[in-house]
Amino acid sequence: MNMKFMQIAMKHLPDGKKFLDDKGIELNMEDLQPMLELLLNVMNEAYELGKNEASE
Repeated sequence: MNMKFMQIAMKHLPDGKKFLDDKGIELNMEDLQPMLELLLNVMNEAYELGKNEASE
């Protein structure tokens, strides 16, 4: 599942990077890595929440 989440995150990464660039926040891929990990944690938690609610 993490690989699918990473693919989704990478698909939207250019939009996120453009948003930050437009705000004058310059980040390289090394800087973005912790944010991608945070996003994956959020996606995993949301997935588990949805899975648990579906099984109730």
